[in-house]
Amino acid sequence: MIKAATRFTILTFLLLGVLGFSQEKKKFSSIPNILQQINPSNRVDSWILVYNSYGKGEEIKISGKVDYTPQFSGFNLFPNEDSFYYIAYSEGGKVNYVTDVEGLKKFIDRIDNAQEAAVMLAAEGYMVDEEFKDLAGNYHEDKSNYYLDLGKLTSKECPYQKTHYTVTVNKSTGAVSNVKDNGTYIELYNKKCANNPRLLKIEKKEEPKKDEPRKTPKRK
Repeated sequence: MIKAATRFTILTFLLLGVLGFSQEKKKFSSIPNILQQINPSNRVDSWILVYNSYGKGEEIKISGKVDYTPQFSGFNLFPNEDSFYYIAYSEGGKVNYVTDVEGLKKFIDRIDNAQEAAVMLAAEGYMVDEEFKDLAGNYHEDKSNYYLDLGKLTSKECPYQKTHYTVTVNKSTGAVSNVKDNGTYIELYNKKCANNPRLLKIEKKEEPKKDEPRKTPKRK
């Protein structure tokens, strides 16, 4: 009886531990810190991650020595950002560059952590929204999957709109198995928007009544 009770207690704690692990949400750090968690494929000998802002390059991760030429374009993980990133890497004695998200996807090759999963999804238009991490910049995981809460720019027209999603990524294959639409979390209108709700709420002024024709008094 005691052994059965002990087994039941251990099983309960293990189950609670698994559930707690799977439900604990963690916020992604800044974009540079996310990129610093990248682990490239085994073919890469050494690589350097460079952040370029206003024409000035800053090496934010150095993994070995690479004699590279500064690049004037690169990839971005956040829409409408003036700065950019690029990677210079050595493979088989030849220096190559990663300057777009598709190239970044090939550079990573295989997902090893939640940060890499977020970077890979950037090629599909998803983003870690640093201004709204509770909605579009966090994740949790279990033994099989990463569950990433990410944002996506769903309208550049009027209104400018962002939607947040929960994207399930399989740890073994890196494949997306489910995408849950959690709805719009930001809408921005400008004065020129024909569908601006503030403009629609303005009460229309009543049209002035037309002057009625004068009646001629009857003679007695």
